Amino acid sequence: MIHIGVVDTTFASVDMGAFAVDELRDTGTGFKIIRRTVPGIKDLPVAAKRLIEEEGCEVVMALGMPGPMEKDKVCAHEASQGIIMAQLMTNRHIIEVFVHMDEAEDDKQLAWLAERRAREHAQNAYDLALRPESLAKQAGTGQRQGFDDVGRIGE
Repeated sequence: MIHIGVVDTTFASVDMGAFAVDELRDTGTGFKIIRRTVPGIKDLPVAAKRLIEEEGCEVVMALGMPGPMEKDKVCAHEASQGIIMAQLMTNRHIIEVFVHMDEAEDDKQLAWLAERRAREHAQNAYDLALRPESLAKQAGTGQRQGFDDVGRIGE
């Protein structure tokens, strides 16, 4: 059976992991979801790597919500670098699902964005694990997770 990992943080102000798990459960069958929660965004890379190496996950979603301060942006960049390194070390996809707190105009929009991005990336995780050919049909279509898609140039 295929395993899909979901790792999120206690630092986030929205339970993005719950949205991802809910979406995966609604998407289909034939896989098992393994969820872990860590304190902060820089803890995501090792948690994702462990889900791959110790739990046999085919793909992992790493969900985080960096704050708006410059130090938060630096931490998010460091976490992103760690996620890339973990992908290269494990030869598995780790989908980075970050929602920066300054992406939204207010808390209501931030919560909406976090849910939408988590759910849309859950679809991507499912496709990567179980239907990788389906992503080729979307190539060059300007997909965005969270806000509206931008579409193809010239359409």
